[in-house]
Amino acid sequence: MKRPYAVTNRTIGRTLAALALTLFAAGARAPAQSASEPRQPPLMDRDTEIALALSACPAALAEKAGVYVLGPAGYVRVRESANGFTAIVQHSLPDAQEPQCMDQEGAQTFLQRILKVAELRAKGLAPDAIQREIAAALARGELRPPSRPGIDYMLSTQNRPPNAKRIPTPFPPHVMFYAPYLTNADIGVDKNKLGIDGNPMGPAFVAGEGSPFALIIVPVGDHAGMVHAMPDLDAPARPREGGEKTGR
Repeated sequence: MKRPYAVTNRTIGRTLAALALTLFAAGARAPAQSASEPRQPPLMDRDTEIALALSACPAALAEKAGVYVLGPAGYVRVRESANGFTAIVQHSLPDAQEPQCMDQEGAQTFLQRILKVAELRAKGLAPDAIQREIAAALARGELRPPSRPGIDYMLSTQNRPPNAKRIPTPFPPHVMFYAPYLTNADIGVDKNKLGIDGNPMGPAFVAGEGSPFALIIVPVGDHAGMVHAMPDLDAPARPREGGEKTGR
C-alpha cells in the first residue's frame, strides 16, 4: 500500500511540471526579477528576527521551538527544537516576510526547501535557476513534499507573503495545512475570484495549488491564549452576504 503523498515514479513528472506554479508562503519559485530588484532579503538584527519568527507560534509552542535566522550564506540554526516545532522567517520573494512555525513533518519537507532556496539565492543564482535546482532536488529525492497531514502556524501580525498576483501583501494571522497537489476547485473555491488582498475569496483557499507543496490557508481570529472564543448559540442566525443564513 502506498503512503499518502509519497513520491513515486509516477509523481516525478507531475512534480517537475507543477513547480512552474508560484507558491504562496512556500516560495519554490520567485517571479522574474528586474536588474534593479534586490535578489537578497535585507538581513535583520538577530534578536529582532528571532522574536519575529517566534511570533508565528502559539504561545504554548514558542518557548521550546527551534529557531533559524538568515545570514549572508543562508539560514543558520540558533536554537534546537525541544518540542518538534521550528520557527523561521521565510522570504519566498526578497521583499516578502513570512514568519512561520511548522511541525516536525514541515521541518523535514517545507523547511528543507526554504533552506535550500536561501542557500542558492546567497550564491547569486537567478530565480529561474533556483527553480531548476529545486525541481532537480525533488526528482532526486533530496527534497520531498509532506507525506502526512500537518500544520504550519503563521500567527504573527507582521505577515507579508506574496498574494495570488505574486505581490507581497499584508495578510492576517492564519494556519496552513499541507495538501500536496490539492487545488482550489477541490475545496469549492474559484481561484479567479480574488479579494482586495489579491488572494482567492473564501473562508479558506489553496496556495500553490496543484503543486507538491500546496497549502490550505485558513485565516484565524483572535485567541485568548489557546482558548477559542465561543459563539452564542442562543442568538438568532445572521444572514450572510447574499442572503444565505448562518447556522445549521
